[in-house]
Amino acid sequence: MKKIIAATALAMMTAAPAVAELVIPDLSYRTGPFAAGGIPFSDGYQDYFTLLNERDGGIGGVPVRVLECETGYNTEKGVECYEATKGEGALVYQPLSTGITYQLIPKASADGIPIHSMGYGRTSAANGKVFEWVFNYPGSYWDAASIMVTHAKDVSDGSLEGKKIALLYHNSAYGKEPIRTLEELSKLEGYELTLIPVDSPGQEQKSQWLQIRRERPDFVFFWGWGVMNQVAVQEAANIRFPMENFIGVWWSGAEPDVLPAGDGANGYKSTNFTAVGRDFPIFDDIQKFVVDAGKAAGDGTSLGQVQYNRGMYAAMLASEAIATAQKIHGVADITPAQMRDGMEALELTPARLEELGMPNFGPTFAVSCENHGGPGKALVQQWDASAQKWEAITDFISSNRDVIMPLIMEDSAAYAAENSISERCN
Repeated sequence: MKKIIAATALAMMTAAPAVAELVIPDLSYRTGPFAAGGIPFSDGYQDYFTLLNERDGGIGGVPVRVLECETGYNTEKGVECYEATKGEGALVYQPLSTGITYQLIPKASADGIPIHSMGYGRTSAANGKVFEWVFNYPGSYWDAASIMVTHAKDVSDGSLEGKKIALLYHNSAYGKEPIRTLEELSKLEGYELTLIPVDSPGQEQKSQWLQIRRERPDFVFFWGWGVMNQVAVQEAANIRFPMENFIGVWWSGAEPDVLPAGDGANGYKSTNFTAVGRDFPIFDDIQKFVVDAGKAAGDGTSLGQVQYNRGMYAAMLASEAIATAQKIHGVADITPAQMRDGMEALELTPARLEELGMPNFGPTFAVSCENHGGPGKALVQQWDASAQKWEAITDFISSNRDVIMPLIMEDSAAYAAENSISERCN
């Protein structure tokens, strides 16, 4: 099912096989400082498609072929992977990197291949009127920032007036994404915002945490990834920052981020747009048809972990869009353009999640021509160091779309003007 491709092997690519198949690239990173998150995500992504092949014979009777290409979370290598795999009939790209996503948006749009930047990438791609080929459901970084503010407000007796919030962020396109939203929300909620960048890969943060200790913010919001996460959690513990007031975005809250700090990580929080743990029927099938059958992408130990669940969820969304496209067009071996149609007509209901063995695993939503961003909901989870597991401490919280939508419209309109794009969905 899986074919691994080196990003530099462009000249070695062959034409797509004649046999019907659904080709899904996996732009993975199993090496480098971001591998701790990349490995379990890729394992979950691939294992779900393996499950569909082994249990169901594929999707609509057509097997899935996953093309794994190592990017190392490097933008240039990510673009090379795209060029290396697109000719094999790739149906959709999930770049798993904001930097790679930004570079692929114009390329994939010109090539007619959809992108699903699930919870990352360019937030204004939620406006389907401008970004025909890009989707970021079920939520964006601006949604996450708003939800973090809402949670901070909820635990502050309903007001952030006069509070101090520091944003500790990866000094890249990824880390800078929430700044505008947090600035706008500060005007509404009355908190003071301090911006504290950390250069990649983020292994050195002493000066940043000395600043935090000196300025004593009420909350630290965190936009980290990879090794940067575990360093930040350890540094927070070192200065005895109240961990319940240290809140990460969904890419900053997984097991590898907190386990190295031991008891010091207890109480740390992050957002998440999927459920935690493996107490769902889907995992019984993955264990039986994938892990026990010796077909797992990894060693089978990461089932139920945050990033594994997220990769599995991403694959589920892709497979549901494929099934939707097959139904719309009346063909099983769909094209990338038909895949785009399936993504734009995707509807995820409570009943469907139940059928998939994933009840309440994520927010329910319906995509539309106008809305490629989904509902913008996430829960807040908290690390229990004694039990060594994440616990969801809230229901799914809605973002403040009254603040976010004007920002999305403004940014997408600017992109449309720069690139001579006419709005659709009329």
